[in-house]
Amino acid sequence: MSPTPGPRAPAVVNEDIRALWAGRGGDPRVRLTAAQRELYERLLIEWEAAVRADIVTAA
Repeated sequence: MSPTPGPRAPAVVNEDIRALWAGRGGDPRVRLTAAQRELYERLLIEWEAAVRADIVTAA
């Protein structure tokens, strides 16, 4: 059984969020698909958890 990976760094999750939005071609009129929106929401939750973990670690 492999160990469970720890949380990713906020910067890494942020890169995924930026890549998702960049995939729209930079046109603000192009909206995310339902699947992309779901992924975006999961990434935001992951990013928030990663930021909070960094704050706790720093304290």
